Amino acid sequence: MLDPSRTVADLRELQELTGDENGAQRVAWTDTWQQAREWLGSKLDGTGAVESFDAAGNQWFTLPGEAERALLIGGHIDSVPNGGWLDGALNVMAGAEVLRRIAADGKPPLTLRLVSWADEEGARFGRSLFGSSAAAGSMDDQDELRQRRDADGVALPEAVGRFDVDLDRALDAKQELENAAAYFELHIEQGPVLEAMDLPLGVVLGTFGVERHQITFRGQAAHAGSTPMDKRRDALAGAAKLELEIREIAKRIGAGAVCTMGGVVTKPGIVTSVVETAECLLDQRHLDATQLAEMLSNAEAASRRFAHDEDIEVEWERIWNIEPILFDEQLIELADEAVKEVAVTSHRLPSGPLHDAAEVARAGVPTVMLFVQSLRGLSHTKLEDTKEEHLELSVQALDRLTDKTLALLGS
Repeated sequence: MLDPSRTVADLRELQELTGDENGAQRVAWTDTWQQAREWLGSKLDGTGAVESFDAAGNQWFTLPGEAERALLIGGHIDSVPNGGWLDGALNVMAGAEVLRRIAADGKPPLTLRLVSWADEEGARFGRSLFGSSAAAGSMDDQDELRQRRDADGVALPEAVGRFDVDLDRALDAKQELENAAAYFELHIEQGPVLEAMDLPLGVVLGTFGVERHQITFRGQAAHAGSTPMDKRRDALAGAAKLELEIREIAKRIGAGAVCTMGGVVTKPGIVTSVVETAECLLDQRHLDATQLAEMLSNAEAASRRFAHDEDIEVEWERIWNIEPILFDEQLIELADEAVKEVAVTSHRLPSGPLHDAAEVARAGVPTVMLFVQSLRGLSHTKLEDTKEEHLELSVQALDRLTDKTLALLGS
């Protein structure tokens, strides 16, 4: 019998075990993370699920079914430093509750697998989605990863080696997805949309595509006292105009578009000089690839216009980009039904943050996510919270979705 209150109790227990007054401390590749993984294993004792670890350090629990085709439920138990009690852990513990219920009911028509992905957050070495990208086969930066070190100077290969992970073999984790028929992930929203709509649950359409660039405006340093305003070539003026314009670009494009100028560094950076260079970091996100490209084109055109107006120059350098990941339409419909059955009303929305689900979907596995409301939209902080009744509804919705999908795929 499903017991959603047990999921909440488990999460509180994990919070007590691996957190402190500053929040959760389950950073991947640490002793505290390992303690959490061992604790998770103890929670599934007696279910008949077989625990294993793959070449990328992902933790699996496999409940054999009538068929080898597998329904996967996943999440991550690692956290950022001083993180919240729900981000990642809710996914895993809700999945554990569903697995316990199905195990008690007898052999399922499909194999059921719960996965706790290794290092979703990337908090220690700055490389997010480590385990899921290895399993998806998209990890191609091993040479760069070998050079990464944490704040204490420990190299990534040394840290992961403590957990029997070898970068040269990490992609062997791909075999774990060979029989995957579908993948689910439940997550707190980490944003304010559902709370603003007074809805407990939502269905995720996919994860945003991202365009991330460094933009450098170049002008001329000049004395702040002796240079007339109309003779200045102020690089910061171009950056300031672009910061305001990206808001208008996002507003025009709409449909969830977001643009963020996350940093501006000026040189020479002294109060007595006109700014000679202004280096800006721009992040743009959208669920539609065409509209994301239009956002980028609009921002580039605006930057050139502002550079002309201020008699300065502008250069663009791409830092990183990823295409939008759309989730499976049939699973979205089933998830919508499941949410409506437990919460009456459903809402479909995109995910701004990236998740392991995006990597699984990129590997060709039909995927869907559920969101549960986040109070004040806060995450990655000890203030992160969700009403307990909403957490219990989310476990029920995940359970309904699992049953619907098993019935569909097992028929």
